[in-house]
Amino acid sequence: MGSDSVTRRPQIVLGVSAGIAVYKACELLRLFTESGHDVRVVPTRDALRFVGEPMWAALSGHPVTSEVWESVHEVPHVRIGQSADLVVVAPATADVLARAAHGLAGDLLTNTLLTARSPVVYAPAMHTEMWEHPATQANVATLRSRGAIVIEPAVGRLTGADTGKGRLPDPAEIFRVCLRALLRRGASDLAGRHVVISAGGTREAIDPVRFIGNRSSGLQGYALARTAVARGAEVTLVSANVALPDPAGAKVVRVESTLQMRDAVLAAAAQADAVVMAAAVADFRPVRASDTKIKKTPGEPDPIQLTKNPDILAELGRGRRPGQVIVGFAAETHDVIANGQAKLARKGSDLLVVNQVGENLAFGTPDNAAVVLVADGDPVEIPRGPKEDLADVVWDLVAARLA
Repeated sequence: MGSDSVTRRPQIVLGVSAGIAVYKACELLRLFTESGHDVRVVPTRDALRFVGEPMWAALSGHPVTSEVWESVHEVPHVRIGQSADLVVVAPATADVLARAAHGLAGDLLTNTLLTARSPVVYAPAMHTEMWEHPATQANVATLRSRGAIVIEPAVGRLTGADTGKGRLPDPAEIFRVCLRALLRRGASDLAGRHVVISAGGTREAIDPVRFIGNRSSGLQGYALARTAVARGAEVTLVSANVALPDPAGAKVVRVESTLQMRDAVLAAAAQADAVVMAAAVADFRPVRASDTKIKKTPGEPDPIQLTKNPDILAELGRGRRPGQVIVGFAAETHDVIANGQAKLARKGSDLLVVNQVGENLAFGTPDNAAVVLVADGDPVEIPRGPKEDLADVVWDLVAARLA
């Protein structure tokens, strides 16, 4: 095997269309190049009115053009797409989505999209009204039906004083979705599926200052959301007390307590194909929370009376839709498998991801190991590795059941 096949860097095409969020694509480009990818930037003509050719050329190390007529002897309108390992368009305007959906080829970017046989990721950015227009939604549906990954826009500040859905997601989160798509070669086995994921740890108020909580960071739930987006799913992420950036493409519903999480999860699960309860949910809450801070007084403090919280996972198991897949998580400190098997039987879920927790294990760490207990099959052991890898194994099992 020649040295070229060993040292070849992944070939990324970064398509850039004309939106105010173009400047964020510079950060996305930097993330790709600094992680060892070879990036060719292909802007639209109007995108160069926002950020010029010299900037893209300097950051990528490659010449930049939007035209099919430059370096014609190299046939760039065919070769760029043919050689790509991944094409990502960020920002993707309504115009580019429309032209891509209809197979138009009026410039170098749209020609590249027609010739690419690699995974294609679109990160739309536009005003809310443009995103919600039936024409745009039809174009997005068409692209997704062909295997493209179209990331849902974020909600936030747009141009001028406007806010709403249509903001380009954080470049670092787009990058992470792209890495998963590149790793999986764009397999979109969750396309057309709606999945609900819970993440983080619930908090139960004692008074306005104090609460009963746990050590969950939300990293595993967010990894599940990110990998599901990269596999084409519509993702609703119910997030409890997490200090992490929103995963690109996920609808994030923020909650604090177990009761709030129950309401949010059950509402989203009503139309979901799969629900993954990765959050660490408090088993108990105070019977009454003080409206004012409890002061330290002489003598022993008054005891805090606790009551049980609802069992969200068991409730999901009892009320599931036909064909819906339910996945639970169990964090155990000892007798991990025995406790997990008892919980699987008790909760009525299809899969239970059981992992051991403790110092430098699971909570707050970038890696994880687990055993997935299967209601009607053999356990699946997942060795320690990045939480995104564990998430992909979970989605493999879910996708097989949905299929």
